[in-house]
Amino acid sequence: MHHEPSPTVAWTQRVAVASLLGLILLGLAWELWLAPTGNRTLVLKVLPLTLPLAGLLKRRLYTYRWVSLVVWLYFIEGVVRAIGDRGLSAQLAMIEILLCLSLFAACAAHVHVRLRRSPEGAA
Repeated sequence: MHHEPSPTVAWTQRVAVASLLGLILLGLAWELWLAPTGNRTLVLKVLPLTLPLAGLLKRRLYTYRWVSLVVWLYFIEGVVRAIGDRGLSAQLAMIEILLCLSLFAACAAHVHVRLRRSPEGAA
């Protein structure tokens, strides 16, 4: 039985997915074309970001919970690079920070709304 999500659940899902896709695209563009570092192996940092995409799209509550924790690793990277890097790389780091905050807020709101609606966290 498939239920339509509430407008808030649907909105937080869209923001979470958009923020995650933004982080993936930013990471690829940053490390491959815009401001690559060394031998471009830092592009591998994008791989873990691809794992939760299906879970977010399927509104799996567990995925929203763990993404809200994992995103802080990328936030920390953004802060370190915003402080330590110069020029375009520092600007890209600021975008990374904003995308991380957006992803965290959307995931936290998503979990909060769903748990408030039902003890089982149904959509």
